[in-house]
Amino acid sequence: MKNVQGSPSKVTFKLANLSDTDSLVEMMAEFYGIDRHPFEAGRARNALQQILGDESLGRVWLIELKGSLIGYIVFTLGFSLEFHGRDAFIDEFYIRAEHQRQGFGEQALELIHETCRSLQVQALHLEVSRSNTNAQAAYRKYGFKDREQYLMTKWIPTKESL
Repeated sequence: MKNVQGSPSKVTFKLANLSDTDSLVEMMAEFYGIDRHPFEAGRARNALQQILGDESLGRVWLIELKGSLIGYIVFTLGFSLEFHGRDAFIDEFYIRAEHQRQGFGEQALELIHETCRSLQVQALHLEVSRSNTNAQAAYRKYGFKDREQYLMTKWIPTKESL
């Protein structure tokens, strides 16, 4: 959606709180379905409540357009010797399909960039599917670089899952 001057419409970013959990879980289910990630609503709800209740872990924003929820972005905080201090990760970033390619993602990335500056984050990371070449191109345009390394993950079982 473009305005008359041709610049992208503005979205608003609402810092999420515990009362937004249901809306976020619903959007996570959509996002995970598209990316074919396993989704467990109870575990997602628990993780969301942790980050929403502890600012030291990061931030979650709802992305709204004219009062309607169109996406969300999750920003988590860490620390890295390699990156000389505090680093951060865009853990999840989802904008519904009908609102993509309208400049809203760039607005969200700018919010994250400013948040990094204010929190003295030295490096910002994100993960993108190898097959999602459109997103890769957009992230490169915004200044992200492929480090030619693989992100490898090992799930650590909790007592409850043993």
